[in-house]
Amino acid sequence: MAISIALNHRPWLRAAIAVLACIGAGFALAQSAELPNRSDALEGVTTAGQPSEAALAAIAAAGYKAVIDLRGPNEDRGLADEKKTVEMLGMSYVNLPIEGAAGVSYANARALDKLLAEVGGPVLVHCTSSNRVGALLALRAKAIGTDAETALEVGLASGLAGLKSLVEQKLGQGHD
Repeated sequence: MAISIALNHRPWLRAAIAVLACIGAGFALAQSAELPNRSDALEGVTTAGQPSEAALAAIAAAGYKAVIDLRGPNEDRGLADEKKTVEMLGMSYVNLPIEGAAGVSYANARALDKLLAEVGGPVLVHCTSSNRVGALLALRAKAIGTDAETALEVGLASGLAGLKSLVEQKLGQGHD
């Protein structure tokens, strides 16, 4: 009864509740979107394998600001034009091509770090499976001062799998 009276006499409160409900629904939609190997291990950064068009629409609805694609230009994305799709959904699209194990470097981890800093909002970082994403995020963590063991944990939580031994080697070196 008290809630009903408060809503009837305060239209701004009714509007605020409606907005919060929409935001919550968008977040839930993004959480349920089919993103292969999805991880939200880092605040404001979702990592995944190649998203579908429906998954991109869901993250856009949830308020994501950008998509960073680590796939090379010749890799099949399963979409006619991922850049165009992302931009039509109101997000920024950035391609940072990481060509397999050869592209896993501290230089590329620093480039990814710079892109993440520039976005200023929730971002999806993906490659085919999230393996390269996890590899770069592990090197990024080490480059900003995290110990090697914790950096590896960041990578594993973000999709690192087949490149694990290479990343362990690079974390031991501490530089390219």
